[in-house]
Amino acid sequence: MRIFELFLLIGLIVCALSVSFTKKLLTSIIIYMSYSSIMAVIWVILQSPDLAVTEAAVGAGVTSILFFVTLKKIRAIQVEQPEDGADGEAEVEKTDGERGAENEQA
Repeated sequence: MRIFELFLLIGLIVCALSVSFTKKLLTSIIIYMSYSSIMAVIWVILQSPDLAVTEAAVGAGVTSILFFVTLKKIRAIQVEQPEDGADGEAEVEKTDGERGAENEQA
């Protein structure tokens, strides 16, 4: 049993450090989910099933889903920079109606 607890402790430390040093946000979220899952198992070993269920539901479940939704919204908001870079302003996406009006004028 002590060896299993040692593996959990090492896994917890590895997850905590790797979240800090990971550059990709999606990878950080997945490692955070692993951290919460390991914590839930540790709470079960410490005979606190109520904390284990809470950690699994909130830590690995709800919080991770909120992180995924936030990451998706952040990536949807990003605007691409123009390729020529002459004026330094971001290119604004145009709707189909605006493109059609420009094509009719040309």
